[in-house]
Amino acid sequence: MSNKVMQAVETGGETGNAVPVARLLAVRGLSEQLAAPLSAEDQTVQSMPDASPTKWHLAHTTWFFETFVLRPHAPGYRPFDPAYEYLFNSYYEAVGPRHPRPQRGLVSRPGVEEITAYRRHVTDAMTDLLERGAANVAALVELGLHHEQQHQELILMDAKHMLSLNPLRPAYRSAPHAVVADAQRLAWIGFEGGLVEIGHEGEGFAFDNEGPRHRTWLEAFALASRPTDCAEYLAFIEDGGYRRPEFWLSAGWDCVSQRGWEAPLYWEMKDGRWHVFTLSGLRALQPSEPVCHVSAFEAAAFAKWAGKRLPREAEWEIAAPSLHGTGEVWEWTASPYVAYPGYREPAGAIGEYNGKFMANQLVLRGGCSATPVGHIRTTYRNFFPPDARWMFGGIRLAEDLS
Repeated sequence: MSNKVMQAVETGGETGNAVPVARLLAVRGLSEQLAAPLSAEDQTVQSMPDASPTKWHLAHTTWFFETFVLRPHAPGYRPFDPAYEYLFNSYYEAVGPRHPRPQRGLVSRPGVEEITAYRRHVTDAMTDLLERGAANVAALVELGLHHEQQHQELILMDAKHMLSLNPLRPAYRSAPHAVVADAQRLAWIGFEGGLVEIGHEGEGFAFDNEGPRHRTWLEAFALASRPTDCAEYLAFIEDGGYRRPEFWLSAGWDCVSQRGWEAPLYWEMKDGRWHVFTLSGLRALQPSEPVCHVSAFEAAAFAKWAGKRLPREAEWEIAAPSLHGTGEVWEWTASPYVAYPGYREPAGAIGEYNGKFMANQLVLRGGCSATPVGHIRTTYRNFFPPDARWMFGGIRLAEDLS
């Protein structure tokens, strides 16, 4: 986040005007709208250790406001249920013990109704706090809202994975009117490189890992004008891409061999044609849409097959204003998720938000169709392990220029 916001989070000081109540209610309300198409049973299922039940996301984002805003800053606030401090803590060691992540699906109680009451209790208390003009918590509230927006995307990611494992192939929502887009010609956009600046600077919210702004050197490079589409990725599959180890990093080939990968997650062959499971159910693959739900290993293998490479995150950020299709799929980069020069974690439990995960993960840039409006910016650094596929990860190719 910017230095101004980071300092305010560390000290509890002002960053300016208090967050409007309308913004709080809009963000909180959207989370509940996203959960609405799911039954109580849907909202309790945990489809794999990396995913979480929908009701857990709803409770955890509520726990965040209760723990970091209301308990320390709202005089007379009474927690909804003391047991929730343990149940809905995610990974904040400084806060205390927590229920194991792989076992979140075993927490059948509290149920959806109780979680709804918990959200109402906390939202009402937050509304009261903001209406009193508590500008001293503005930075924490803003962080909490962006945190909830992250979990809005996770709700869709995890629900899609959960529904995909149901043999009935249920749809999360009705399919919109099908529009088959024409294939966009792929072009290459060149950049001279040199000494550039990247990272967040100036007004507006940013997470702490987006800064500080700093200089870095880039050699001349080019990026594809759009993300890789399904037709291009299908050519890789048909050329034996998943059977040819020469394209794969060693750890990636282990995943292919041990997990039986033959195509992106949610692709399946039916009646001789490739289909893909979507939030609207199973449908025929559209060749012109960006390939999605590939791991960094698959992205790198495709790039090597194509005679190209994945972009570095600094290249992606410098090129972003000139690119098409940003925001359709998260785009893997070849960059490890590490701290920028001069980075330091905020003090206290909030400091565990990003910095503690800076190992064994790669950066993705851009955004995707499930990312909330207003939550996409060129400095945003998403990060996942290179074998992860259930998030909306795609590919944009890069190449060196002599």
